[in-house]
Amino acid sequence: MHYEHLFFDLDHTIWDFETNSKEAMLDVYNINQLSEKGVPDFDAFFEKYSYHNHRLWDKYSKGQLKQEELRWKRMWLSLLDFKIADEVLSRKMGASFLEILPDKNKLFPYTTEILTYLKNKGYQMHLITNGFEKVQFNKIEKSNISSYFIEVITSEGSNSLKPNKAIFEHALEKAGASINKSIMIGDNIEADIKGAMNIGMDTIFVNHINATTDIQPTYTVYHLKELEDIF
Repeated sequence: MHYEHLFFDLDHTIWDFETNSKEAMLDVYNINQLSEKGVPDFDAFFEKYSYHNHRLWDKYSKGQLKQEELRWKRMWLSLLDFKIADEVLSRKMGASFLEILPDKNKLFPYTTEILTYLKNKGYQMHLITNGFEKVQFNKIEKSNISSYFIEVITSEGSNSLKPNKAIFEHALEKAGASINKSIMIGDNIEADIKGAMNIGMDTIFVNHINATTDIQPTYTVYHLKELEDIF
């Protein structure tokens, strides 16, 4: 194959964000004794949190919300759904969630196997992630996958967010890679696939959830092991 540089997304692609975030939120729920504060059902709380988190991340990715606001307002809005208006608690929960989250290290099935396979074949691998710099580096370290990646490009470090062209251009420059020798591998159609396509980079859509889309990536896989058929 003609590719030399493989750019991976982290969350939802190789790092199991849903499982890890739910475990971290359960810790936050218990530490702050939310069951005694008017939130009797953790699953109901997490469902509300997931809704608000997704909506606020979308605003953040479009530059409509600042990072610090995102961190605590997703907690604030979730608590409001249970008629709890407590900014101090919301900020405390937001901070502790980001401290606990990187300690969770669940990866998607076959992650370490495929990374080892690709590394042994001589591919240069990098990460492009919209996550917060410190949190993402901690996730990578705690998941024991840091040795596979040469460059880690975060939205915070590059002052740009996927799908903006700037973060991909920054990643290519940092990796010393050309577009025609590079490919983007990610789960998010808007951020990863359309973002990379907009600068002319080939793409692999990692469709863990069997989503439907009109976008045509270069390749689509439904399990990380299928990358062996491409590389």
